[in-house]
Amino acid sequence: MADASAHISRFPTGDIGTIIIDLDGTLVDSAPDLADALDELLLQYKLQPIGLDGARKLIGHGISNLVRKGLALRGQDLTVEELSSATLLFQKFYATRLPAKASVYPGVFGALKELKAHNWRLVVCTNKLEAFSRKILEGLGLANFFDIIAGPDTYGVAKPDPQHLLRTLPAHMPPGYKVIMIGDSEVDVETARAAHIPVIALTHGYSKTPLADLKPQALADNFSEIPNLVKQLAATPGAETCAV
Repeated sequence: MADASAHISRFPTGDIGTIIIDLDGTLVDSAPDLADALDELLLQYKLQPIGLDGARKLIGHGISNLVRKGLALRGQDLTVEELSSATLLFQKFYATRLPAKASVYPGVFGALKELKAHNWRLVVCTNKLEAFSRKILEGLGLANFFDIIAGPDTYGVAKPDPQHLLRTLPAHMPPGYKVIMIGDSEVDVETARAAHIPVIALTHGYSKTPLADLKPQALADNFSEIPNLVKQLAATPGAETCAV
């Protein structure tokens, strides 16, 4: 686990609140690199590859879950020790291709610039390891937008545990401080709800459930819609500092 003391949340003067943003399926389409690494792993086991479309259906809940589901789809039921070994091998393959094919979703750069211009503090909260997440964001030119990039190893906790979100917030928040979550999946909506944080869901991500059924506070088809939706949510009761 990374040293949490290196990730103490900052509260720069003038920030009106924090926007917590998921990575995969929200900011970045990372499925192609994940799919390539999974297929390379399957070939090591002398199994047929799954391909991009197949891998998209398996993404969610972190790399270990992706590896488990991918091998299970090819008839491999692994022990805990075998899954750990397979996950480490996947990570080795994945690390060599970051970000080879991953791409930033349309509207992301402009929206992040607008949010920063309106004094929002931005953080990333993802179930991808921090080093991988940071490498992707740096490679795609997004890292400098964020105060914190928090993976499951950053604080030793992962979504859907609400503490993964809450630990990215400043230690001391003034009255009226706003907190909003942006994600793309069931996990993001569930985690935000558990943390009592309003959530905007992007429809272009990896959700297995129709997002409208999950009842987020708002839906967006394109990241360019986010600044206006944030403005609307911030003006309604309930976006103030949550259950911290």
